[in-house]
Amino acid sequence: MNGTCNYILTRMESAGLPYEAVFEEARQLGYLEADPTLDVGGIDASHKLAILSSIAFGTRIDFGAVEIEGIERVSIDDIRRAADMGYRIKLLGVAQMTPRGLEQRMAPCLVPAESPLGQLMGGTNMVVVEGDSVGQIVLRGAGAGEGPTASAVLSDVVEIARGVRMPVFGQPAAALQRAKPARTAVPAAYYMRLELQDKPGALAKVATVLGDAGISIDRMRQYGQHSDSSVPVLVVTHKTTPEAIDYAIEALPRTGVLVSDPVELRIEEV
Repeated sequence: MNGTCNYILTRMESAGLPYEAVFEEARQLGYLEADPTLDVGGIDASHKLAILSSIAFGTRIDFGAVEIEGIERVSIDDIRRAADMGYRIKLLGVAQMTPRGLEQRMAPCLVPAESPLGQLMGGTNMVVVEGDSVGQIVLRGAGAGEGPTASAVLSDVVEIARGVRMPVFGQPAAALQRAKPARTAVPAAYYMRLELQDKPGALAKVATVLGDAGISIDRMRQYGQHSDSSVPVLVVTHKTTPEAIDYAIEALPRTGVLVSDPVELRIEEV
């Protein structure tokens, strides 16, 4: 839902450039807000998600209930490792009504490279709607830069000038219902990147923490050393709960074998 983030992530992949270099490119192209955190921090996209949730479910906008994570932690290594497994990394916003309440989350995720979202390149946006009767509907269009932004604003001005009066949310705002907010609980597989000390027993300690959290490992890969004392390790889990992942991410640094903070990304099969 943010063309700037999609430009940065796809440019990192196609050019093999680090996040910082592509961030500066996006600034030079005029893709970034005056406060870049609104874009790369996922805030702009979360505003859009809250509005779309309101339209989709007839609920009042609740931006404070959106779980937000930006793309700042995504490295060129993550981009390459995801590609090795047939995935691409996208800033993905998901809203779904569950028996527990309305889930709203915005975070970078791995999606299949051949999926509609995986094929979305450059400063483009995409919205995927899933309905009981209509199935999946995919909408895509330009989402970053002065041209697309000016076009969207001018179209609103033209509608006002023509006297078009449609309810913004498909119904009067007073009719919108307050939804109970719910944290994400739907199980999913997760990608984890760990920088470990290159010493005996390090992997065993990681496996123990994951086992204690009830997380089953699907794949584990060790790549070439980053230095004489550390080595990158990639773990892909079987489906597990966000609570289990949170427990593991909090416990892993206490093992004493991590060189840097772990990075985890949800895998969405959309």
